[in-house]
Amino acid sequence: MVRRTSLISTLIALFAFLLWTPVSATAAPARQAATCGALAPGASAAAERAIAAACAEVAAGTWYTWGGGHGPQPGATYGQIDPTDPDSEHDPERRGFDCSGLVRYAYAEAAGADIINGVASQQYYTHRAAARFTAAQGLAPLVPGDLLAWGTSRDLHHIAIYLGAGKMVEAKESGTRLMVSDVRLNGDYFGAVRVNTGQVTGHIHQTWGTGVWTKAAPALSAARVYAFPYSTTIRVQCQKHAEEVTSDGYTNDVWSYLPDYKAWVTNIYIQGAAWLEGVPECGAGDPQAR
Repeated sequence: MVRRTSLISTLIALFAFLLWTPVSATAAPARQAATCGALAPGASAAAERAIAAACAEVAAGTWYTWGGGHGPQPGATYGQIDPTDPDSEHDPERRGFDCSGLVRYAYAEAAGADIINGVASQQYYTHRAAARFTAAQGLAPLVPGDLLAWGTSRDLHHIAIYLGAGKMVEAKESGTRLMVSDVRLNGDYFGAVRVNTGQVTGHIHQTWGTGVWTKAAPALSAARVYAFPYSTTIRVQCQKHAEEVTSDGYTNDVWSYLPDYKAWVTNIYIQGAAWLEGVPECGAGDPQAR
């Protein structure tokens, strides 16, 4: 009787194991696939479309490739060899995105236009910013679709799309495919920006030159805030006469305040007249720009 009971128990356990094993094996990929998407409320319809576009590339197994996604139009391209990264050896053979190439593509799909082109620093400091958040604020004020950036004011080197629930979708590094990751708040996390996909208000201008620094005050001796790597679209709040600057064959004493950077730049490096047409003079109505 004891033997028969033991045999029955063994057969029941074996049958249960056989039933359980395939169910578990097939369920795991479904759970993994479900992790890429808007994982919290609050995202705009455009942000949800951007997330969907990025997640579709994750599902497709698209590669990270250095320089990928920076062709004439948004979309995957073959990459380049990064001289600082041995793992990028095969990037010219891989069609995909780098971090900013993925962000560019996702928001182009969301907005129907190439609204956030450029490298990570230009995307973080976009004139399309609807809101900005410092590293000290953490993830609490963020909603899915916000862009997370890493680096310093001199060099923002990585950017990703927040999904909510502490997760992000990113093109991380050579040798990997696009992925969903835990947000890395340690190290050099810099902050986040919310993208305005609608109409942009304000005085929009274009810079020229490379490595042009913005300043904490309208003076050459003021602390550096951020350097434009090359020609960049900016929003100017106001302008005023301050320290005279001579550079690249030009002399001008007019400086413009850039609210997206909380910084100043000499008008020498803004395309247009020495005094920008249509931009008001800074005054009492511009408390940040006194």
